[in-house]
Amino acid sequence: MASLVNTVYSIRLSSNANPLRNQRLAPKRSCISFNRRRLVVRATETDTDKVGAKAPDKAPAGSGSSINQILGIKGAKQETDKWKIRVQLTKPVTWPPLVWGVVCGAAASAKSVFLSSMLSASVTISYAHFFYVPQNFQWTLEDVAKAVVCMIMSGPCLTGYTQTINDWYDREIDAINEPYRPIPSGAISEDEVITQIWVLLLGGLGLAGLLDVWAGHNFPVIFYLALGGSLLSYIYSAPPLKLKQNGWIGNFALGASYISLPWWAGQALFGTLTPDIIVLTLLYSIAGLGIAIVNDFKSVEGDRKMGLQSLPVAFGSETAKWICVGAIDITQISVAGYLLGSGKPFYALALLGLIVPQVFFQFKYFLKDPVKYDVKYQASAQPFLILGLLVTALATSH
Repeated sequence: MASLVNTVYSIRLSSNANPLRNQRLAPKRSCISFNRRRLVVRATETDTDKVGAKAPDKAPAGSGSSINQILGIKGAKQETDKWKIRVQLTKPVTWPPLVWGVVCGAAASAKSVFLSSMLSASVTISYAHFFYVPQNFQWTLEDVAKAVVCMIMSGPCLTGYTQTINDWYDREIDAINEPYRPIPSGAISEDEVITQIWVLLLGGLGLAGLLDVWAGHNFPVIFYLALGGSLLSYIYSAPPLKLKQNGWIGNFALGASYISLPWWAGQALFGTLTPDIIVLTLLYSIAGLGIAIVNDFKSVEGDRKMGLQSLPVAFGSETAKWICVGAIDITQISVAGYLLGSGKPFYALALLGLIVPQVFFQFKYFLKDPVKYDVKYQASAQPFLILGLLVTALATSH
């Protein structure tokens, strides 16, 4: 006769990767801290036949892919090489949208040439006198080098910081959803994770300051954009605010970080930010909200247990997947309408043309099974979304 199991598994993340021990659950702290905590997963009373059906999703990916491991996506091979694990924590698969955002900002900077000439003609103290307004991006070695440094700042450094700190504060949820991930599995120690967080953060802020000096800014606008984005990343993941606890606020913050901030950095580097661009990119971030929801479906079990109100938890998976695609599609259609109303019909038609394949892949993959096909859907549909961003950027520059 099967016996009831009521075992407490305590996984202690330590710098020397201690083995599993049976200990009591350490009380949670109310303050924001990087102090070491014990991570506890309680096994509930379950039917052993039912558990067996879900075992493959919870088991370590011993036969996983090395490519998936280095990209930081599910299906990753278990690694022991610390540098590969460090790269995995930064999730390189999430870098391209940030890098592309810098490209879009640089493309949109062309309108700054006309703006700066208009403002410099003013006899009063103006915005142009307070902020140094550079010319737009040119295909010179210096401008290409500036763009590359801005991409490194936005992608590997600050996105890497964001992903690492998010995994650090999600270690209890990951112990439920994905216990084989580097932090809950003990593949990397607490001290090593915290060191990585600080190195990436300070490296990103240092590059931002360098770009301000290189661009000749009187006001360090890129540094403050990087600092603000880093703070947003922190309060997104860390208590007591932990924006991700609310599916709407957290996902919009994430969307803005991926769409607005890198665009602003690229445009500030080669031009100047204008109110219409700030508003347009923030509205475009609603599509980023939809993209962020895609990643919530795989974490429903852990989110529910930890009290996080992600949209799949709050509304159910069936409703949440329609909210997701609606946010992505309606936002882009609205932007196309804005471009059409601004007298740019060809750009509007180009953007509408890029929405069509996204809708196709939504029905083919995402709406069928958002958990099973999340990676396929994002790999298939997101290239068209980021191409739409570039179309919008080019439209605003003319």
